[in-house]
Amino acid sequence: MASNNGREKSLESWIWDAACSIRGAKDAPKYKDYILPLIFTKRLCDVFDDELNRIAVEVGSRKKAFQLAKADHKLVRFYLPLVPDDPEQPVWSVIRKLADKIGEGVTTHMRAIARENPLLQGIIDRVDFNATTHGQRDLDDDRLSNLIEAISTKRLGLEDVEADIIGKSYEYLIRKFAEGGGQSAGEFYTPPEVGTIMSRVLQPEPGMEIYDPTCGSGGLLVKCEIAMEENAKGKKRTVAPLKLFGQEFTPETWAMANMNMIIHDMEGQIEIGDTFKNPKFRSKGKLRSFDRVVANPMWNQDWFAEADYDNDELDRFPAGAGFPGKSSADWGWVQHIHASLNATGRAAVVLDTGAASRGSGNAGTNKEKTVRQWFVDHDLIESVLYLPENLFYNTTAPGIVLFLNKAKTKVRQGKVLLVNASQVFEKGDPKNFIPEAGIQRIADTLIGWTEAEKLSRIVDHAELKKNDYNISPSRYIHTSDAETYRPIAEIVEELAVIEAEARETDEALRSILKQLGVSA
Repeated sequence: MASNNGREKSLESWIWDAACSIRGAKDAPKYKDYILPLIFTKRLCDVFDDELNRIAVEVGSRKKAFQLAKADHKLVRFYLPLVPDDPEQPVWSVIRKLADKIGEGVTTHMRAIARENPLLQGIIDRVDFNATTHGQRDLDDDRLSNLIEAISTKRLGLEDVEADIIGKSYEYLIRKFAEGGGQSAGEFYTPPEVGTIMSRVLQPEPGMEIYDPTCGSGGLLVKCEIAMEENAKGKKRTVAPLKLFGQEFTPETWAMANMNMIIHDMEGQIEIGDTFKNPKFRSKGKLRSFDRVVANPMWNQDWFAEADYDNDELDRFPAGAGFPGKSSADWGWVQHIHASLNATGRAAVVLDTGAASRGSGNAGTNKEKTVRQWFVDHDLIESVLYLPENLFYNTTAPGIVLFLNKAKTKVRQGKVLLVNASQVFEKGDPKNFIPEAGIQRIADTLIGWTEAEKLSRIVDHAELKKNDYNISPSRYIHTSDAETYRPIAEIVEELAVIEAEARETDEALRSILKQLGVSA
């Protein structure tokens, strides 16, 4: 589809203006749980109108179309039990004309829609627009009325805006919420250029099954579908959509992901729950496997204990790898992702930069390094990409993308491509970004497995072993003549891990001495 930038931009501007109609741009992120379902419902209403109009052409009137849709919900994508007094009026007018007890009315309508559509249960009916805190309305009727009126100024039907444009605009709104969301933003949003690189490199093909165990608002899954469709353009075949699967822990974010998938008109199944402790996608008592896995798990989670790994019944943490230490579950997530790949599966996972180097060069053993070594020795790591700083919304740290491949081609076996893209960015406000030319350069380098000065190097396992299994691209590729030292942030992180391990050892020693009746 040819892009219509003006139309897209105006839709994005409108969607943000609607969000700001409550209390301005500064406070808009606080109200995302109200704003997103309302815009989503406006899209449902306008599409339902279009479908009613199509039926009306065949049966003679909108009144008859309403009756038919009520009798047979299969005639429409989603049946909305919102019937205006005048059937010629838009379905959305039922919500727009609410004048008294607006919050109560919107909540009632949302719940009625969810009752008629099992797919939407828990997604649009989870928010109470009439909620109060200490007797004060969280979103009073005046501001809710302003929001409804702002949303009413644009039509979002099938003839007005295509699924990918409304989808992009919805993603834009999620990004704007992330910009103002501070530390919580990273829990539901991955910078789009990072997702684009991951999806292009993984090269998903029509009909493949794609999985994200920590899917947030679903952006990485959406990027995979877009990459597949772009790659398939011009080819003489019917393009089968990807089958997208995700799991998300936070209920509000789970709802956001479902809305994102539906509004993009994509096939998906998003489950809710803690993937680490209770992965929902299983088959015959084992972990279900997929063609591709994408993920950006929360970095350095420290609330999983060794028992969580030891008690696993799904063979996710093999002997020789297993528990990477309590201070970071990064390599625990990599093990889950590896176990979720089929025999020819490939994955891309975003990790903290320290996951590539922590423990290397230290005296003695390091649990995280042991897991990293297991992945190198089993020839599962295809590439490692070092990202620029200040891309992510909840940290200024650069991050890496680890690419796994369970079926590396012969020419790539025993080697890893390292890409240091730390300088491939432009300054932005509030965050840096990778321009389209940079995205393509990085993706082409990773896909083609090409070496370029100050950007990429193919390193064999012998050299990785010599460097104590440090797989950080910054260790092997210096981006400027003056750069002869590793980034300070990496070194500081490693020192923190060493200190944490020392504390663990001290605690264990004190415990043993106490049992022996010796004071430490």
